[in-house]
Amino acid sequence: MTTILIIEDEQVLSETLSYNLERAGFDVATASDGIAGLEKARQLCPALIILDVMLPGLDGFSICRTLTRERMVPIIMLTALQDESHRIAGLELGAIDYVVKPFSMGELLARVRSILRWNERQRQAPGPDVLEVGDLRLDRVSRQVWLGDHEIELSYKEFDLLACLMHNSGVALSRDLLLERVWGSEFPGSNRTIDVHIRWLREKLEADPANPVMINTVRGVGYRFQGPAAQAMRKTGTDG
Repeated sequence: MTTILIIEDEQVLSETLSYNLERAGFDVATASDGIAGLEKARQLCPALIILDVMLPGLDGFSICRTLTRERMVPIIMLTALQDESHRIAGLELGAIDYVVKPFSMGELLARVRSILRWNERQRQAPGPDVLEVGDLRLDRVSRQVWLGDHEIELSYKEFDLLACLMHNSGVALSRDLLLERVWGSEFPGSNRTIDVHIRWLREKLEADPANPVMINTVRGVGYRFQGPAAQAMRKTGTDG
C-alpha cells in the first residue's frame, strides 16, 4: 500500500487528512513536530509527504530543504501564509506543490493522486538515465544537473521540467503539454506555472537570462530546448 506521511501540528487537520487519505486507500503516518517528522520521513521513505510550514521544533522549509537533498520525495507544503514569497520559497527548496489553507479536501486528494500517477509513469517509462546537451548534463537517477563542472541545484519540478525539455530537444512544446507531462493532467493550476519555472531555470542555467540561448520562447506555442548546433547557428545569425 502507498504510504503518505503527514507532518502537521494542528491535530484536527492532521486527523481529518488522515481519515480522508485512508478512505482513499492510502497508508498514512503522522508526526506533529518537525524533528519527529524528519525522523519518520527517513525511516518510512513515504511515497509522498504533506508538510506544514509552521511547525514546532523544525520548520517545514528546513525539512523540505533537508529531505530533497537526501532523496527524491514529492512534498506538498501546507501554509496559512498568503504571501507569494513563501510559496516561491517552498517551491524553490524542492516542494512539488503548495496548498494555502483553508483548502478543500477534494482538491488536495486530486493533487495527491495526480502527483503519484506522474511518479508512477516516470518509473515505468523514464527515458534515458542521463541526458546531455552541450555542457549541460542531467542524471535522472541521482536527480543531479551539471553545467560544465558546476552542479546546479534545482527544485523538484524544475528538474522534471528541464528533463522533459532536454528529452525533446529541438521540439516546440506547448505550455499545456508541458503542464500535463510535468504536473499531471489533473493539476488545478494555470499553465502560467510553466512560465514561472522557465524563468527560474533560465536564471540558473543561462549566462544572460534576458537573452536565453538554451530555453527559447516559441511565440504562440510555448518553449523549445536548443541543442548545441542550433545555439551555434543563432550566434552566427543563421537561425532566423
